[in-house]
Amino acid sequence: MTKIYEADLYEPIRKHFIKQGYRVNGEVHDCDLTAVKDGELIIVELKLTLNIDLLLQATRRLRLTDMVYIAIPKPKRITRKRWHDVIHLVKRLELGLIIVSFAGNRKTIDFKVHPEPFNRKTSKNQRKKAALIKEIEGRSADYNIGGSNKSKIMTAYKEKCIQIACYLDKLGQMSPKALVALGTGDKTPSILQKNYYKWFDRIERGIYIISEQGKAELEDYPELVAYYSSKLDNRGQ
Repeated sequence: MTKIYEADLYEPIRKHFIKQGYRVNGEVHDCDLTAVKDGELIIVELKLTLNIDLLLQATRRLRLTDMVYIAIPKPKRITRKRWHDVIHLVKRLELGLIIVSFAGNRKTIDFKVHPEPFNRKTSKNQRKKAALIKEIEGRSADYNIGGSNKSKIMTAYKEKCIQIACYLDKLGQMSPKALVALGTGDKTPSILQKNYYKWFDRIERGIYIISEQGKAELEDYPELVAYYSSKLDNRGQ
């Protein structure tokens, strides 16, 4: 496969802007490509990969004009999620993005994003934000270390499982309704029925106890067991 150079991106982009009636120049005051028409200035920065240096270079050009594009060859392999994040970043920086494709001697360009003001309000994902806040509020304290990716994460769901297991361990067999009355939350019936961690045994219809596996694994969470035991004791006072 023929090696691609930054200079190979220049010609197809130059031809495009010339067809649009722009005067195009390369390497003017460190700008890879400039296009001027009727007082409008467009700057295009060329790179083989989209990296921090390219973004820094492009954002510096925003001091000269609002119409700044970055141009890269079409990525060989990129996941949909990664590409979605790239597009979001480019939009958030209020830059444009040009993709140059090479098929034999033919070079084509595709304007993926045009520079325009970024609307922070409409970019917010309210559903995901609500889910994040719900997860935060569902945790009694901070039991995870930020940045760790190999250790097991304590989630609000698992904490609820620990709370239910703790109450069953202390009080014996109970129904989901009785547990909910003690503050285990409206997901209690689902947690008991699905029994994701194998911590619960149903001894009769609507009645559960903590399993032997649940008792053994509960010992791995002494802080939470102490917290929920204390909470249960305080209810009786």
